[in-house]
Amino acid sequence: MSIILIHAARALTPSTEINDAGILIREDVIEAIGPRAGMTLPAGAQEVRATDKVAVPGFLDLHIHGAGGRDVMEGNNDALRAVTRKVSEYGTTSLVATTVTASTDETLRAVEGIAGYIAHQHDSVEPRAEILGIHFEGPFISKLRRGVHPAEWIQLPSSDTLQRFLKAAAGNARILTIAPELLGAAPCIDAAVEAGLVVSIGHTDATYEQARAAMARGAHSATHVYNAMRPFTHRDPGVIGAVLTSPDINAELIADGVHVEEAAMKLLLLAKGAARVTLVSDGLSATGMPDGKYMLGGFEVTVSGGVCRNAEGTLAGSTLTLDRALRNIVALGIPLTDAVRMLTLNPASLLGIEFKKGSLRAGADADILLLDEGLHVTDVWARGVARN
Repeated sequence: MSIILIHAARALTPSTEINDAGILIREDVIEAIGPRAGMTLPAGAQEVRATDKVAVPGFLDLHIHGAGGRDVMEGNNDALRAVTRKVSEYGTTSLVATTVTASTDETLRAVEGIAGYIAHQHDSVEPRAEILGIHFEGPFISKLRRGVHPAEWIQLPSSDTLQRFLKAAAGNARILTIAPELLGAAPCIDAAVEAGLVVSIGHTDATYEQARAAMARGAHSATHVYNAMRPFTHRDPGVIGAVLTSPDINAELIADGVHVEEAAMKLLLLAKGAARVTLVSDGLSATGMPDGKYMLGGFEVTVSGGVCRNAEGTLAGSTLTLDRALRNIVALGIPLTDAVRMLTLNPASLLGIEFKKGSLRAGADADILLLDEGLHVTDVWARGVARN
């Protein structure tokens, strides 16, 4: 049985800050956390001295399509292992594998493959991110606000099709992105809520009233706010206005400095507060890779200067890693504790797993990062397994 005691300069749990902190890991779980002076090193335990580092929970990415040259839509073990290994280098220890709009048959094939991987992902001990479930980004989205999602596969919301997706996911469906203004959206939202999914408003041309109606039915998140949404104006606030003025709605934000300008990020953070913004990567297979051509689902994107675009020049996801998102948000003047919360506790709470993920607390999974003064990840433990 492996026992590790991490001694850090401080730990952000992230709801509290502990100076001169000790974190005791037994196997894959945090057994205790508190001031190091009050903890005894168990017999046979290894102590990791990191008194110049900050310990934080591992990052949780709710919206990611791929990394390391592979795409989750491939739906096979090699691809999913490559994705989870690559993102763990940058501090992501948990993720929700995100589909892109494709034919129903192709989506079912990919989802079945992801579900099969999830069922056996802990069979081998390896430092990589854990796939917590599946995020369906499409096909129930607006053609007008589709971004790079292939128009030919976009379809009106259907409870029957959703049930087929849920069956293929075998209990691993977690999030549904949907455009609430579409015909059939209301019963589809009802079915998703009944199935326990987080319903997220996205790729949408919804008016303020349509967005608020969806929230009343149980939608409580918004997918990559500002992007692929009806623009905000003072007489037509649209879905963005609904998100900004609804205190309980979670807002995804791609904080790469490309998808959203600095002033718009600051506005979102001021309106929502640290507890209602979740930083996501929307990362593609190009994440962690050099510029070049990569796949998103079944179509090709070009990456130049780290920015992903399709053949028409439309932004196509990102190469953002969550450690860089953390640094970008802190550079806006956001306190480190709040920035960490947006990558850890907030996404875990949205999924209802805040006692298992996203926090440094006794009984939680031992997903732990050490950050240096520049907020770069120096050490990673994923369910207690160290990444060297």
